[in-house]
Amino acid sequence: MPISSLARSTPVKLIAIAGIALSATAAMAFEPEGKVECLAPADPGGGWDFTCRSVGKVLEDLDLVPRSVQTINMAGAGGGVAYAHTVSKRAGDDQLLVAASTATTTRLAQGQFPGMDADMVNWIGALGADYGIIAVSKDSDYQDLSALMDAIKEDPRSVKFAGGSAKGGWDHLKVLIAAQAAGVENLPRIPYLSYNNGGEAMTQVVGGHVDAFTGDITEAQGFMESGDLRVLAVLAEERLPGKLSDIPTAKEQGIDAVGPNWRGFYMPADISDEAKQYWVDAMDTIYESDEWQNVMTQNGLMPFHMSAGEFEDFVKQQIDDIEALSRDIGLIQ
Repeated sequence: MPISSLARSTPVKLIAIAGIALSATAAMAFEPEGKVECLAPADPGGGWDFTCRSVGKVLEDLDLVPRSVQTINMAGAGGGVAYAHTVSKRAGDDQLLVAASTATTTRLAQGQFPGMDADMVNWIGALGADYGIIAVSKDSDYQDLSALMDAIKEDPRSVKFAGGSAKGGWDHLKVLIAAQAAGVENLPRIPYLSYNNGGEAMTQVVGGHVDAFTGDITEAQGFMESGDLRVLAVLAEERLPGKLSDIPTAKEQGIDAVGPNWRGFYMPADISDEAKQYWVDAMDTIYESDEWQNVMTQNGLMPFHMSAGEFEDFVKQQIDDIEALSRDIGLIQ
């Protein structure tokens, strides 16, 4: 299976929900009390941190939590430290949300969370999709994605990439998606340097220490606006709307590569059905709110929403797809 088929083999089903409010029954049975925590499995500055802080603010604005939402950064092992913490130490904690994404399912698919699987947490919902980008510093000689890929085809080790996921993680896979679509051979030889978050990886690229950045569009907003980072391509089916519409896709440069990254949450196991339903309803309410739609528009998030059992089914299917693709390119045996 070609790695560029991931976006096609993992369907993105959009749900249009009109006038959703929190379930009265669930609200009577459970309401959060005191401080709600959102665990971001990385240092400040990356996509998981963005997810926690942005959703936390909307939860507060919509009065879905009694007090503020505290973001706690817990970096390590591409999200594995936070996953293990949630599984082993927070079971039954109905006031803990954990930010997740395609990076999470990638690590699960590759067995990078030893002894743990997707059934050990509750998958609550997704609130949009981020699309992958490949970018360089403003002073880079590479003017478009085709030129960058031509250099890699000539010598796979000639371009070093930096990303916020571990080696073999979603940021790394995005490079391989694009490279395989461009006809690059010897994919495992392409250098990839892993950092704790996208912000640190971009700093290395902007500083001239690494040739190119692989990550998601939401991570790159600040460096793009300052002019320090130049995006060569977005890995989307078509150009993104609004202020991001001037960024070319890989496809329009002759490289058929697409790399969506959903943004959502899981919670610990052993929470009550009423608590789980409260948070599922809360995610639905957030997604339909004007406040969240504005966050999506301002940060390049695309429509993508699933809740409850549908999201859990999607997560497990994506894990199966990524596992197959990782075997195809030799990342796992």
